[in-house]
Amino acid sequence: MSAKRILVIDDEPNLCSVIQACLEHLGGWTVLVAPDSSQGFLLAETQVPDAILLDVMMPDMDGVTLFGLLQKNAATRGIPVIFLTAKVQAMDLNEFADLGVGGVIAKPFDPLGLAQQVADILGWEMSA
Repeated sequence: MSAKRILVIDDEPNLCSVIQACLEHLGGWTVLVAPDSSQGFLLAETQVPDAILLDVMMPDMDGVTLFGLLQKNAATRGIPVIFLTAKVQAMDLNEFADLGVGGVIAKPFDPLGLAQQVADILGWEMSA
């Protein structure tokens, strides 16, 4: 069985490196990284990953807007999306749930627990 592929869309390069290392080494998954929404959308459409970790606050297009575009696209509609966000007030979480995202992971997160959080949200096994 081939490894699950996760696309990380976040504008913070250092954070992307940490996420990639955690998910690859602790989860055993392949990680694709996009530094902004435009490249993230293109990668989602062309690579069709098994899941997307999406930063909510980005300069070019926020994660909520990008999530809407992904939902409208037949190629990406079925990909589960997990928001990465510092916005974890009840009102924000309810808004995200209403959108239909797969889950929310709060920033800052515990790097060593990230792969398990992703696995729990998606119902995946970690293979590392």
